[in-house]
Amino acid sequence: QVQVVESGGGLVQAGGSLRLSCAASGRTFSSYVMGWFRQAPGKEREFVAAIRWSGATTYYRDSVTGRFTISRDNAKNTVYLQMNSLKPEDTAVYYCAAGSSIATLPKDWGSWGQGTQVTVSS
Repeated sequence: QVQVVESGGGLVQAGGSLRLSCAASGRTFSSYVMGWFRQAPGKEREFVAAIRWSGATTYYRDSVTGRFTISRDNAKNTVYLQMNSLKPEDTAVYYCAAGSSIATLPKDWGSWGQGTQVTVSS
């Protein structure tokens, strides 16, 4: 099973950008679907984006489409989430996840990181 560790969170003003990274361990990284979720205080964890093993197919929640870009580098065992035009409502703990198929429910993903905080000030 793959282990993942997120990094790159921080505090940014509305309209700014951040890039999150997720480093994975395990020789079978390239066979996993990778995803990003987020959880704001008092809210449920929600799907943000996902990418298939080839990187050719990506999925996004509607509210981040056109602003966020997910990508992966299988040679580096790393997946990224480039976040542009950030809004205060994007504030949350962002989690990286690995799974065997694309899914929007957290219960359908097998491996999780510890999360990285993203705070967007207005």
